[in-house]
Amino acid sequence: MARIYAGILGILAFLTTLARGALHGDSAESSLWLAWCCLWAFAAVGYVLGWMAEATVEQSVITQVEAELAVQEEKAKAVSK
Repeated sequence: MARIYAGILGILAFLTTLARGALHGDSAESSLWLAWCCLWAFAAVGYVLGWMAEATVEQSVITQVEAELAVQEEKAKAVSK
């Protein structure tokens, strides 16, 4: 998930910066340099956000599975008594 977020945010930042440069009439070199820097910066931010999202989802799933297993154990104990 982290790589997906990084790819999406990086490319989105790159394209947005290029569009901004074209609208403001900036030179190609400065627009590309700024777009390249934005790509890496936003890709790093996207990677961190994706990693955090993945960890949150995994923890949620683990918690739900543990809760379900606890319920099933209680049912098994109640049946065996």
